[in-house]
Parts: sequence; C-alpha cells; structure tokens
Amino acid sequence: MSETIKVRKGEGFDVEAVERVLREKVDELPGGTLEVEQFPSGASNLTYLLRVGDWEGVLRRPPMGPVPPKAHDMGRESGILSKLNAAYPLAPKPYFYTDDEGIIGAPFYVMEKRTGIVIDDSFPEGVEHDEESCRGISRTVVETLVELHAVDPWEAGLGDLGRPEGFLGRQTEGWISRYDKAKTDEIEEVGPLTDWLAKNVPQSPDPTIIHNDYKLNNLVLAPDDLTEVRAVLDWEMATVGDPLFDLAVSLSYWIEPDDPDDLKAVMPTVTATPGFMTRKEIIDLYAEKSGRDLSEMHWYVVFGYFKLAGILQQIFARWKNGQTQDERFATFGDRVRTLILHAEDLSRTGDV
Repeated sequence: MSETIKVRKGEGFDVEAVERVLREKVDELPGGTLEVEQFPSGASNLTYLLRVGDWEGVLRRPPMGPVPPKAHDMGRESGILSKLNAAYPLAPKPYFYTDDEGIIGAPFYVMEKRTGIVIDDSFPEGVEHDEESCRGISRTVVETLVELHAVDPWEAGLGDLGRPEGFLGRQTEGWISRYDKAKTDEIEEVGPLTDWLAKNVPQSPDPTIIHNDYKLNNLVLAPDDLTEVRAVLDWEMATVGDPLFDLAVSLSYWIEPDDPDDLKAVMPTVTATPGFMTRKEIIDLYAEKSGRDLSEMHWYVVFGYFKLAGILQQIFARWKNGQTQDERFATFGDRVRTLILHAEDLSRTGDV
C-alpha cells in the first residue's frame, strides 16, 4: 500500500516553479522531471513527496487559508532541524527554506526523505506483527522520547528556542484562550475542566527540548524491524520546555483496547491492538528510563486531552467558517466534545 496519494484538490502548487528552486538549491538533484505526491495524514501543515529520478525529498508548507499568528512557521521548523539533526540524528536534515511566497503561495522548506513505514490507525498491508512486536514498538516509542529529552538544548545550539520559566502556566492560559477564541458550541464541562487545570498547575522538572506533537505516526520505522526508528517527523511545535508535557501530548493519542468507543473514534490509532502497552505502563517505563518524578502525571494527562481538544476545535472552526474545504474535519466538533467530557471526568477520578 502506497504511503502517498495524488495531491488533493485545492492543495496543489506550481510544480515547475518548485523544480526550478530545487535545481538551484539541491546539488545532487539528477536529471528528469519533478513528480509530486501528497502524504495524506495530518491535519495541520501540508506535506508532499518530491521525486526526481531516484532522488526523493519532502516539502512542508502551512495549511491553506488563514492561520494563527506565529503558527506554522516553516522557517522556525527548518532552523530547528538544521541544528537538532547533529545532536539527535532522528530529526531529518533540511536542504533549504524559502520565504518567497511567489513560488507556491506560502513559505516552505524541503528536507531529506527517510525511508521506512509509518504506522497510523492500522498496520500497513504485509507488515507482520504480534503481541510481542506491539510491546516492542511501545518500548521504542518511550525510549525514543527519553533520548530526545536527554539532548542538552544549549549544547545543540537550541537553548534560546523557548522560555522554560513559567512554561506550564503559559501553556495552560494559552490553550484555554485558544479554545475560547475558536469555540463554536457550548459544552458545559469546559468551565469546570479549565478551572481545575488552572488551579492545579504543577511545578515543572528541568527543561529539555520537547517535540510537542510526539506520537506513533510521527515516527518512521524500519520495515524489517518495527522497533528501529529511522526518523521522527513534524517538528513545527518543538521548543524548550517541560518534558512531561511532551509525554502527556503523546498519551492523549494513545488508545487502549478497553477505552470507550467514542474516545477510540477521536483519533483512531493502532495502539488499540492487543500487545501495546497501556498508558500506565508507558508512564512507568518513562519514569524508569528517564529518572524523572512522574507523581504529578495525572494533571499532565488531563491537560494533554484538553490541548488535543483545543487543536481539533481550531481546525473545526476553520472548516465551519469555510476556510478549508477538507471534509475530514466535518466531524471534529463531535470529537472535541468527546475529549472535553473525557478530560473533565479524568480530572475528578484521578485515572490516566
């Protein structure tokens, strides 16, 4: 099964213009005509496969339509990768970035293509798996995140990437504000949930580089060994901040077989397959491998679900206002409600 699709209607660009830039910027580009396909997953930045002969690269650009200020900053993302790649080779190396919107209508960058498979809501056809391999993948997901959090931001030249002091407080206030601004429907549980989050912000551990959108389908795995990671993708929100926040974001996407069906439907994922670790096992393994104190992890998990609700709400608002025509987003309002109800329930029960 191909990992790419034909470019979706309304999301194409001037292929000849991009090819001219590639030939100016990429030395090893062979002869031949540029072919473009699109990676179908993701609801944020748009990602395309570029192919010229036997050369392949990946182009990243912001989504269509208006975007929030400072969001989808291709120059920032490319700059992070250019420094992080040396300290954390799983971060792909960029070839170039351009802010010339005359080429495709938006800033973009092109990076190296890492070959492997991405596991999303199911295993790709022909990929063998059993409960042991699913458990191995779970362990790899945790260990890869622990390795990222072990990178010294200052030694990697990324010490000024974020503002770690007061990070959690700003995140809490910021996501509550973003949700409110993008609100389309009244959900009565939002008030008690956001009040609880604001009143119980824990003290952060020492700051690290965080991916900020770390999840299984952002990993490129080796086809012959699903426990080997070849790349970590989608660094648009990376910063220096609280590593447990990073873990919580990952857990908000991690579904278990016994989770309610409506929660499983929010962001369907392969982790509901028997053999994958539970969220509690993920937390315990991260604590063991990192040496960090995770006694406040309950708050982080609740916040992770609320943040995911905020992300989906922003996308749903863009769809409802006609700023994007992508019909995948039509059900996001229901998914937001599910996440809010689940997070509010967890805030009272103490579960993860």
